Amino acid sequence: MTFALHGVDGAARRGTLTLAHGNVETPAFMPVGTAATVKGITPADLREIGAQIILSNTYHLWLRPGRETLVALGGLHRFMAWDRPILTDSGGFQVFSLESRRKLDDDGVTFQSHLDGSTHRFTPENVVGFQEALGVDIAMMLDICVKLPAGTDEVAESVRRTTLWARRGTAAWQRGATALFGIVQGGLDERLREQSARELVALDLPGYAIGGLSVGESREEMAGFTRFTAALLPVAKPRYLMGVGTVRDLIAGIDGGVDMFDCVYPTRAGRHGRAITRSGEYNIRNAGYVRDERPVDPQCSCMVCTTFTRAYLAHLFRSEELLGPRLLSYHNLAALAALMSDARDAIAAGRWSAFRDAALNPAVTAS
Repeated sequence: MTFALHGVDGAARRGTLTLAHGNVETPAFMPVGTAATVKGITPADLREIGAQIILSNTYHLWLRPGRETLVALGGLHRFMAWDRPILTDSGGFQVFSLESRRKLDDDGVTFQSHLDGSTHRFTPENVVGFQEALGVDIAMMLDICVKLPAGTDEVAESVRRTTLWARRGTAAWQRGATALFGIVQGGLDERLREQSARELVALDLPGYAIGGLSVGESREEMAGFTRFTAALLPVAKPRYLMGVGTVRDLIAGIDGGVDMFDCVYPTRAGRHGRAITRSGEYNIRNAGYVRDERPVDPQCSCMVCTTFTRAYLAHLFRSEELLGPRLLSYHNLAALAALMSDARDAIAAGRWSAFRDAALNPAVTAS
């Protein structure tokens, strides 16, 4: 893996990440395909949308279909018919989200499967090995994220174990085609963030993620600690803010110096009738859209917006037709891909601040 930083405008960065399965122009948003599929969206859709890299999840793939099946079928790329880069999360988010189904100790974490109750032992070493066996482009280190607000002792313990596991994961990493990223923790404590970043940067990994945010703090706190943490990371390596997927949060992240983002939000919102636009979000089920002949977003040039009306999508959702969630998920992902493309252009042209301000303060509302 290599990362070329082409330019900076304020703290916003424009770069190119070169991976085993292709290049990723940054800043970039990564659609989430937790179980080897971006819900309702085909690989052809993703290419058409302009997705450069997608994310999948170690915990879910571990349980189903499992390592042996994925390896026997040629790895994750071949399995899901996606020939561009893939990043896999480590299962660290499930340490956070499945708190009632896991037990932690210094050696690792034991999960009780949400599928059948079976137990599964995750360690820093076998999580790295699993991701390498799948042939992914970027593997994430096993870490511990705590729900905010949290006490200092709990956050400090998450930092201690995250560093312990990062050292072990780094020692196990084969340094082949799969790049390994560490994850900075520390909650809303600047001292602990500094400690976590310092300990992980010392491992000289290919890239670093900003973890422990978007888990209960305010939007202002997230933006502030994103900027604070990004400034602690190496300038010449990619920075990844985990779990962020609204227009406002993406813009704030780029403004804070972040290169990569992921979130389930665009497709989850799409499945529930919520449209993402530069001018705001709205629910297509609302009665006002039943005869609305406008596209989902008049400023969007995606296939959905150039083909269908709000009235048609409103009909699909009211009729509980499967095409509705699929089309709106497609649009939401396309809207964020276009946002990232325009952000890259703005940074390259030295007009990031104007672009940022316009995105954060749209002149018209979505309705």
